[in-house]
Amino acid sequence: MKLPIGYHKFHKNKFLNYQLNRWYSLGYSRLEDIQYIGSRIRTFEDYVEEFQKAYKVAVQEHRLKNAATYLRASEFLIAPSDKRKIPTYVKFVETFDEAFSDQNFERHKVPYKDSFLSTIKIPSKSKTVKGTIIGIPGFDAFIEEFYCIWDYFSENGYDVIAFEGPGQGGSRRLYHQYFDHDYEKPTKVVLDYFQLDEVTALGLSMGGYWILRAAAFEKRIKRVIAMPPVYDWLEMTNSINQNLAKWFLTKRKLTNFFVRLKMNVGTLKHTVNNALFIQNKTEPYDAVTWMMEMNKEHIHSHLIDQDVLLLTGENDAFQPLKLLHEQKNALTNARSISERIFTKSEQADQHCQIGNLGIALEEMKNWIKEKST
Repeated sequence: MKLPIGYHKFHKNKFLNYQLNRWYSLGYSRLEDIQYIGSRIRTFEDYVEEFQKAYKVAVQEHRLKNAATYLRASEFLIAPSDKRKIPTYVKFVETFDEAFSDQNFERHKVPYKDSFLSTIKIPSKSKTVKGTIIGIPGFDAFIEEFYCIWDYFSENGYDVIAFEGPGQGGSRRLYHQYFDHDYEKPTKVVLDYFQLDEVTALGLSMGGYWILRAAAFEKRIKRVIAMPPVYDWLEMTNSINQNLAKWFLTKRKLTNFFVRLKMNVGTLKHTVNNALFIQNKTEPYDAVTWMMEMNKEHIHSHLIDQDVLLLTGENDAFQPLKLLHEQKNALTNARSISERIFTKSEQADQHCQIGNLGIALEEMKNWIKEKST
């Protein structure tokens, strides 16, 4: 499937504009639909309602791949406390499975801690299988929404296994698995379940942090791709702000007060509520500590001795370019380190190369081929 190229101005709000571009760039939306939705939304609730309406129209017109995408987009900004949250997710999965019933993919429930991890396998479409790629989404993403990525690698001769760790997607919503930054734990059980001895591992968005953490301890991962890396959130700021942030961690009540004070802003409210949802916690302080636990000590970069590919966009607003440089410098024992910084002229400078995802897929494919020979 040829993915669209171009980062559009669908909305004046940068966060909403990114999300609208996200659904379009992933290949299963119509440009005219996203343009129309963008013109109709002013609030997060508008966003939810307009995508719900677009879902219903797409179902009526038998455009089920569009319908699944629009339902997923709607679920994205439904608050965890909203009673619509889980039913919308369940309906999304049902719609997705019907829409992609012509695709050769399998759903698996991988046993984990008295419950399961949500997992899909997309077998290679080639008779000769070049290898296996495992993939994980990020903070608030689902494995299904990145189907274009898994399908691309399947088309190019790889078996692909995409899974949601504790706190993510169906693992949280259906199987009540709560978040754990030690991502080598779910990675191990997935590799055991599918009896895999050698894989390439891909982490998308914040998954770029967790997949590197997994590679530090799970040596069946031979090649690892962070798209993009996080390394340590505090590295984004100066030493004064770093010390201030650490001081706030000693003041639970004060942190709760100030975060709640600022949570009238839609984007921050969404981020904090999702960080609490994936942990099954309630106080804003726990969202702050969750973010701070993604740090340079915890990732154990010195234990990563595999081939590493770091990808980012020069204007990534979520995981800035600086974090790639810091992560690269910390990989003192990696077998090899490759980096690719995508530019605005390539229309791939945004987070996870939304705007031109195809160029990133080609970069990854060529790198995997090079490091597998």
